[in-house]
Amino acid sequence: MLRAGPETHAPGAQATTGAPATGNSAIGDEPMRGRGTVFAVVGLALLLGSIDQTAVATALPTLQHELGAPLSWTSWTITIYSLGAIIAMPVAGRLADQFGRKSVFLASIGLFTVASLVAGLAGDIATLIVVRVFQGLAAGALVPSATGIVAEQFGRNRDRAIGMFTSIFPIGAIIGPVVGGVLVTFTSWRAIFLVNIPIGVVVFVLVAFRIRQRPTTSRAPVDVTGIALLSTLLLATMTAITMLGTDTAPALRYGTAGGAALVAAVLAWRFLRHARRDPLAVVPMRLLRGRTFGTMNAVNVMFGIAALGFGTLVPLYAEARYGIVPLAAGLLLAVRAVGMIATSGLAVSLLRRVGSRGLMVVGFVLLALGLVLLAVPPPGVDPQVWLSIAAGVTGLGMGVAAPATNNATMHLAPDEISSITGLRGMFRQIGAIVSISTITAVLTSSVDPGAAQAIAFAVLAAVLLAALPLILSMPDHRGSW
Repeated sequence: MLRAGPETHAPGAQATTGAPATGNSAIGDEPMRGRGTVFAVVGLALLLGSIDQTAVATALPTLQHELGAPLSWTSWTITIYSLGAIIAMPVAGRLADQFGRKSVFLASIGLFTVASLVAGLAGDIATLIVVRVFQGLAAGALVPSATGIVAEQFGRNRDRAIGMFTSIFPIGAIIGPVVGGVLVTFTSWRAIFLVNIPIGVVVFVLVAFRIRQRPTTSRAPVDVTGIALLSTLLLATMTAITMLGTDTAPALRYGTAGGAALVAAVLAWRFLRHARRDPLAVVPMRLLRGRTFGTMNAVNVMFGIAALGFGTLVPLYAEARYGIVPLAAGLLLAVRAVGMIATSGLAVSLLRRVGSRGLMVVGFVLLALGLVLLAVPPPGVDPQVWLSIAAGVTGLGMGVAAPATNNATMHLAPDEISSITGLRGMFRQIGAIVSISTITAVLTSSVDPGAAQAIAFAVLAAVLLAALPLILSMPDHRGSW
């Protein structure tokens, strides 16, 4: 049964700045009845959004053929989805804390389901790209609102629940291409979207009628100015980054990237000025700066660059450098997922005893080791075996690091869990896009893409090691929160 039990309202911790929380009333410490089922239901929604981010990649050739669109247009079905998710995460996180996690979650899963229906019926590439914007916005909004719901349901065990729950999104991104490949091979590219509809309807109904939303105390107006500034800032930033990774004419590529970067710089100044002056800004300044939040935001960017960015490039590397067939190359991501699953549960169980800082250090070192193993030639071992070992080590590192990075600052502001989750996702996705776009640009102009990508893996390992001093400078937290 999903219905929550009696609600408790134990006082929650405030942010280190002493600023009052503006979201829900403090999260109670008593776990609620049916929390396991709640975890499964909202986790399923999160998995849907994550899978749809990468499942379309396997359908790009089919979309070219059936919709008569060039690759440059069909690839936007992936890019625009990621952009929508990045914009939605921080905004939806703040709105969820302010007006209720359940309300934002229902709006998100409803929009995602309707957008999936329209995408499955799209008759041209332009319609599909537009719909994918809304699908990405909905998927991005699911992450912080669902995390907030889990925190409410699990009470004093919220740290462990969040540690496991937020591992769903990267796992979904890993298995997405496999799911997409199966659906495209045996049915149609439209099934990638249409399969979401019955699941989305079931999730919507269960959450609507079986989860009780905690009352909110905030009556503050929506920060329309802040949302507009943040959205256009992210749009300009992503345009500048992605243009660098395209194969268009140099004048167009660098001119567009430079212009977008200039616009982004102006908008960043305006947004930060707004965040400093408005205590109810959509992203308050206290969550952007300081020894804890500011440092962790930088760590999340570096984690996104190295841990998330390289994932989409591993199969390409296996094919380009060692001539491994596409199917076997794609299985390397499955090996990484197995490694991640193998250690994430252990990391969650150690979180209270060891603390976030120690687990992050171990996880980042394992990730860096795996990247170095990918970069060096196999020492007398079959390349497939060697790359599988390296991918497995990176998975072990992600499994150790993810629960710790997900919990690292939440104890400082338990009433703003959704806001913190949204910012974390935004910074990680920005890092991932920076990594992918930069490496893609390098590979495009390289005479030996395989060797160039090996160097890129070594650079990503260095990025992870460079994050260690930042992690060690942060105050540690042990125990529940």
